[in-house]
Amino acid sequence: MSDRVTMPALGESVTEGTVTRWLKNVGDTVAVDEPLLEVSTDKVDTEIPSPIAGTLQEILVEEDETVPVGADLAVIGDGDAPASSDSGSDSSSDDSQEAEPQAEADEMKDEAAESAPQASESSNSSNDSAAEVSGGEKVTMPALGESVTEGTITRWLKSEGDDVAVDEPLLEVSTDKVDTEVPSPVAGKLTKILVAEDETVPVGADLAVIGGSAGSSSSDDSAEAEKAQKNQDEVDSKKQDEAVEAAESKNETPAPVKDDEAAEKEAPKAESSASEAPKDEAPKAGAGSDKQQETSTKVDNSGTYVTPLVRKIAAENNIDLSTITGTGVGGRIRKQDVLDAAKKAQEPKQEAAPAASAAAPAASSTPAASTTTPQPSAEAQAKRGTTEKMSRLRKVIAQRMVESLAVSAQLTAVVEVDLTKVASIRARNKESFKSREGVNLSYLPFITTAVVEALKAFPQVNSSVDGDNIVYHNAEHIGIAVDTPRGLLVPVIKDAGDLSIAGIAKKIADLAARTRDNKVTPDELGGGTFTISNIGSNGSLIDTPIINQPQVAILGTGAMVKRPVVVTDEFGNDSIAIRQMMNLVLTYDHRVVDGADAGRFLSAIKARLEEGAFEV
Repeated sequence: MSDRVTMPALGESVTEGTVTRWLKNVGDTVAVDEPLLEVSTDKVDTEIPSPIAGTLQEILVEEDETVPVGADLAVIGDGDAPASSDSGSDSSSDDSQEAEPQAEADEMKDEAAESAPQASESSNSSNDSAAEVSGGEKVTMPALGESVTEGTITRWLKSEGDDVAVDEPLLEVSTDKVDTEVPSPVAGKLTKILVAEDETVPVGADLAVIGGSAGSSSSDDSAEAEKAQKNQDEVDSKKQDEAVEAAESKNETPAPVKDDEAAEKEAPKAESSASEAPKDEAPKAGAGSDKQQETSTKVDNSGTYVTPLVRKIAAENNIDLSTITGTGVGGRIRKQDVLDAAKKAQEPKQEAAPAASAAAPAASSTPAASTTTPQPSAEAQAKRGTTEKMSRLRKVIAQRMVESLAVSAQLTAVVEVDLTKVASIRARNKESFKSREGVNLSYLPFITTAVVEALKAFPQVNSSVDGDNIVYHNAEHIGIAVDTPRGLLVPVIKDAGDLSIAGIAKKIADLAARTRDNKVTPDELGGGTFTISNIGSNGSLIDTPIINQPQVAILGTGAMVKRPVVVTDEFGNDSIAIRQMMNLVLTYDHRVVDGADAGRFLSAIKARLEEGAFEV
């Protein structure tokens, strides 16, 4: 009796999948729910478990082939796999090969230190059985937001066998909205890591096991095999060192040293392999060094774990983390520790400044250096001429922006707004506002208030597209674009239409600060109905922002500049005056919003801001 394994439905809108790797070969025995193959779709990479127990008799779809949902992938049945057209001797040879690993595993208990190849094969066999862990607490992918369905493991902060405390950071997870650390729910030993780095798994998937023990009796064999392999590696390393020393004394290239058993069997080939082996060994050694170097970046020289934010601040200020004594729990280096070290490093420079200024008159005849030339940071200089992999956040931003341009008909309208009255209100109230509310009074709360009022009058701008339907929202959830070191993020002010200018100002300050510190929650990064992007913060006068789908519009606020403009008084007399001017740029989706509607929407905002009737 046999059963067919089919491509499962991996999501509501997923219609096909690609077989990336088979985890079992024809003839292998599989258990129920044991991973059988890996499948990749446009949304998720996952493992497909076996629906039944039996023998993998036939693979119907090869690796890298794409098939629709429901297509047959393999055949699992009772008994051995169908024999090939070869003679019976081939079959008996296969049987002997299947029995050989078990025999080697048994011999390993007595001969582990004699044969490295046998130790390796036995170790592999033991590791397969040790993959099942009995007892312990499973760590699962947490729900990192209302609309977040999956996450990618970017880095494990602990290795198998490490002890972890409750709430101690265990791994780093990245989603399409936020990067965060996942703490350990319990204290104990990290017994098993179930998901490797750079793998994407759905919310609720098992990530690791803390506590418990290996559920197979072959775990003892695995430990002995690993110990034997380690002993053999030490012997090989010692022999290799002796060979290198001998070769250096003769000014010759050292020949690779093999284990005793292999050397006896391959003695006739020693001369030819001696010249080939160093070429093979060099890349392996290099790879090991690279891996060790990559691992070392997770901790400082003292072995203390350092968060990504702390590492970034240290790099920006050229601070060596090994010179800092952490004040956190267990000697952990905190952000404030690095900032204090950076402040101390600046003190000698500040003391040297008066001496430099005193010497300046003597050098007055020398042409002064430009003070406007941008000075590249150490990080910028290090990137010149290099190639780096996109971060997950950068890939998500790129994907979303390209998709937005592909699915919507976007065009842009611009109006010029006189913010002189708003600037006057702000100048009169900014000191008292800060002392009363605890945040600075910028121009953005005034603009946001005017936008919210206009959205209530023009519901088509505060809508979204859902297939062939237009959804008109019953509240104004305003996204505020925030520039962070990791990339552009858009936290959302929920129910902005119910807030005053003071309430909006405090919301903007809070969300922006927590977004830059990577403390914003995923729910605060979603659910927006309209977005405002302060393109003027970098001096830009006009930009064409891209709509944040599924919204239908986004407003860009240019830099405010003083310009002479024609002003008409209440009697119709024209005069030229210096005014505070700003460009408001609206990108809108022509599928929903017509040009006339966009113009009326911008004109309403312009009139509200130029009126200047705001209470702060």
